[in-house]
Amino acid sequence: MNPTPFSNIAIIGAGAMGRGIAQIAAQSGCFVWLHDTQRSVCEAAISALGDTWERLRERGKLTVTDRETYRSRLGIADKLADLQGCDLVIEAVVERVDIKQQLFRQLEDIVSDTAVLATNTSSLSVTQIASVLKRPERFAGYHFFNPVPLMKVVEVVAGLRTSEETCAVLTRFAQAIGHAPVRAGDTPGFIVNHAGRGYSTEALRILGERVSDVPTIDRILRDQAGFRLGPFELFDLTALDVSHPVIESIYHQYFEEPRYRPSVITAQRLAGGLLGRKVGEGFYRYVNGVAQIPPEAQTPAEESIPPVWVSPRAARRQELLQLLKGLGARIETAASPSTEALILVAPLGFDVTTVAAVDRLDPARTIGIDLLLPDSTTRRRVLARNPASRSDWVSAAHALFARDGKVVSVIRDSGGFVTQRVIATIVNIASDMCQQGVCSPNDLDTAVTRGLGYPQGPLALGDACGPASILEVLFNLQTVYGDPRYRPSPWLRRRGALGLSLLHTED
Repeated sequence: MNPTPFSNIAIIGAGAMGRGIAQIAAQSGCFVWLHDTQRSVCEAAISALGDTWERLRERGKLTVTDRETYRSRLGIADKLADLQGCDLVIEAVVERVDIKQQLFRQLEDIVSDTAVLATNTSSLSVTQIASVLKRPERFAGYHFFNPVPLMKVVEVVAGLRTSEETCAVLTRFAQAIGHAPVRAGDTPGFIVNHAGRGYSTEALRILGERVSDVPTIDRILRDQAGFRLGPFELFDLTALDVSHPVIESIYHQYFEEPRYRPSVITAQRLAGGLLGRKVGEGFYRYVNGVAQIPPEAQTPAEESIPPVWVSPRAARRQELLQLLKGLGARIETAASPSTEALILVAPLGFDVTTVAAVDRLDPARTIGIDLLLPDSTTRRRVLARNPASRSDWVSAAHALFARDGKVVSVIRDSGGFVTQRVIATIVNIASDMCQQGVCSPNDLDTAVTRGLGYPQGPLALGDACGPASILEVLFNLQTVYGDPRYRPSPWLRRRGALGLSLLHTED
């Protein structure tokens, strides 16, 4: 254990967040003073922490001595004046600028001139909170994530007047308590809440276009893209009364930037009380805490599979041809399809309709397959029909691609299918955060993998897909939808054009 730069710290606000910070600080050797508007809240927090340490002892993670030592490092401060000896104060109270400003104005006159003041705000401007202080240089954002002992990352946020010394000592403290510190500029959503906009907002747009239903979108993004939870499972877990206000806040703080546009879907569901798991109904209905998810559609019975013709412009065309060979398909090799052939296209960013129209393909027989990612790396294949696709041709394609046992989802036509749209949006937002100087590329990927549980950081994910491919998806989405939300970030455009990693920084 590294020695901490602070010995006496105060946590103001003894709810779940404050309690979690208190736990890891006490375990790291600090004496922790808890303060809340009600003493009973602090008493409940200390009792809960005692229970936590007892459970860890029962599992062999702690000794009796450890448990008693940690408990002895917790105290209750009934008044703010009792915190005068603290060298670090972390605030974790309600998300209101006026309340936080009033609190820190009082604290500034109580603690010593060398004490560091920090706010755990997730959405408010650190600069604005500090604007009422006499010494804003010793004030910073210090944003942890729930549950604090498990989410081992903390955003160190510098306001306009925060000193480098203040950020440096908070960085050392984070390391001492076992968390990864990431440095963030004072911008809406900092790193994690900002970078997370791509996943949820694009999924809502896909749902709003009726590309597919909630369970299928979740399944695709879990099984094809590799996310731990689908976006609607995640909404239900975090609850809409928490997540929707964050979506709206970041959108308005960025003066209606189209990349962060909220959805009427979550606004309506919030108004209707469909908050998620905690109330028993959200995007899913819950019985005894278990989501009631309808079964997937059965694979069509395979009768006679027609020959297959693959567009010369298909993404990963050689991989697709090898896959079809392995599935036992009869492949046509002529320059154009016969009248009996199933027509396969694999666009990046374009919808199946656009490809069929531009290439003069029979839309009734034209089916799209998403090959942004190598088929070998996914647990699910995704096909897209267009409005003119005949059901018998769709069923034939479904049966063919399910021959080896891999599950297949069939969706309505969409520019970029599902995975392409979501991944490209995530990568584009992350790229623009780097362009803005919100944080370093490495800190961004660290924060997102630890704070959101993504399979890879957004920039590493963009590199894995290929920056040029991500660019192609975005350019073509712009063509299909005419929406500036898909305009590529300069960071992505330049690195994609030069063949550089998205993690590359300039000398």
